Amino acid sequence: MDGEGDVIDCHFPDDCKEKIKAANESKKLVVIDFTASWAPPCREIAPAFVEMAKKFLNAVFFKVDVDELREIAEEFNNEAMPTFVFMKDGKIIDRVMGAKKEVIQETLMKHGGVAV
Repeated sequence: MDGEGDVIDCHFPDDCKEKIKAANESKKLVVIDFTASWAPPCREIAPAFVEMAKKFLNAVFFKVDVDELREIAEEFNNEAMPTFVFMKDGKIIDRVMGAKKEVIQETLMKHGGVAV
């Protein structure tokens, strides 16, 4: 799947849904960062999220701007920024609210993420 080692930016609702669906079908762990460009915690955690994508190659990382893709954020019941949603086989299996680097990494490993 393309995007390995990268954070995939979503800009269009249908495209975003298709990419997330394809990632779930790949049987990889899916991690979605619901972010807002105006929120300082979102800007602070963004570089760490990019580093995680480079280290955890058996997971697929997405970034969804809640203002740009409000309908996607609503589908995932997103209430705060940043929120990190973890999915496996199309189901939400975990959620981390806030820019908590260590907690995000622990959650990645808890659900089978392996750092290289």
